[in-house]
Amino acid sequence: MTERIVVVGAGGFGRETLDVIEALNAEGRTLHVVGVIDAGPRPIDLDRLAERDIAYLGTEEQWLPHASGSECFVVAIGAPSVREAVAGRLTAAGLRPATLIHPRAVIGSRARIGDGVVVTSGVQVSTNVTVGDHVHLNPASVIGHDAVLSDFVSVNPGAIVSGNVRVETGVLLGAGSVVLQGLTVGAGATVGAAACVTRDVDAGTTVKGVPAR
Repeated sequence: MTERIVVVGAGGFGRETLDVIEALNAEGRTLHVVGVIDAGPRPIDLDRLAERDIAYLGTEEQWLPHASGSECFVVAIGAPSVREAVAGRLTAAGLRPATLIHPRAVIGSRARIGDGVVVTSGVQVSTNVTVGDHVHLNPASVIGHDAVLSDFVSVNPGAIVSGNVRVETGVLLGAGSVVLQGLTVGAGATVGAAACVTRDVDAGTTVKGVPAR
């Protein structure tokens, strides 16, 4: 059965999400992209959607009155707080989130993946990992054994979450960052690019550097 899907976000991660959909369809899944919605796309984003023959559907407010209710959605917006707000509105409107896992991602045994998750190419998720709802795992990120990623976490390209780490709701882990074994990154925290986290990170804080402070 064909699944009708709307992608929220016309920027870079939105187009990477379209790549995931294309790869899944090539492996036999039947996802039909209805189009992309975005509150304020740049002209270059619209040009790149047009190159792919993907319709721009306007803003949420413009598109929702025309939704059939049969569509699923994925929020391809990098900022966790914005993603949470958008997902809440679309769920309240009766749409259901889709989970997209690239065929070239590696998912370990007994991993639990939530709703609305996007896993891109080259990601490695180890055994007994829990991934919450609307999490983004960007290319070449690595999630170690027994790690727990709560809802609306963003793991940017090349970031490494070691074993037994807890990453709480709405955390953003910058590109190439590392969180060492057994630590907790508190809700809403940001870990800068290439930072190495060697101790727990308090909720709502930003840390950067090696070691991260």
